[in-house]
Amino acid sequence: MKSQSIRKGVLSLLLTLAMLMTLAVLPQMAQAAYRQGSSGETVRTIQQKLKNWGYYTGSVDGVYGSATVKAVKWFQQKNGLTADGVCGKATLAALGIQDSSGSSGGTSSQGGDVALLAKVISAEARGEPYAGQVAVGAVILNRVSHPSFPGTISGVVYEPGAFSCMDDGQINQPVADSAYKAARDALNGSDPSGGAIYYFNPATATSKWIWSRPLITVIGKHRFCS
Repeated sequence: MKSQSIRKGVLSLLLTLAMLMTLAVLPQMAQAAYRQGSSGETVRTIQQKLKNWGYYTGSVDGVYGSATVKAVKWFQQKNGLTADGVCGKATLAALGIQDSSGSSGGTSSQGGDVALLAKVISAEARGEPYAGQVAVGAVILNRVSHPSFPGTISGVVYEPGAFSCMDDGQINQPVADSAYKAARDALNGSDPSGGAIYYFNPATATSKWIWSRPLITVIGKHRFCS
């Protein structure tokens, strides 16, 4: 009887510990995604980034209302994400926002930067000389450092209308091995573009404005400009 009582006591203790651990984890799980009704500084950051990039026109008040949901859905649709209006891990990563668990979501870490740069390089400069691939990566990094552009790689890449590959779906194509190497070289300071913040293919460009940008260099089919 005594042995049975001890076993029951141990079992009860284990169940209590399990419940306490679950209660400790649940708030973190709840905070891992932001949706209509959420509020706080992270919501304010979401709104500010969406506003900076032209998706959101409402007040940056830290309240996740219907206007924020609409803006998030628009951002998600434009960037190949599930358009549910909820800022979960993937959407937070695309926005360049650190989630509540302390994880960067991938795009603000060095490894995530390489992966995102490589995707854009591969999509925008597939078939270009290697120097041209590095130069495309360098343009993105030059924009990060420029006051006229968002201050993160993800911010630059996901800015509306910044890169044609985000609109035509090329960003989702398989990434060339050379693009990863080019991304690393660009992150390590290589800049064949000569400090350019724009580039375009003169054979396909239809914007008169882009032709007005001062030319720095030509690599392959791309003109790199200031």
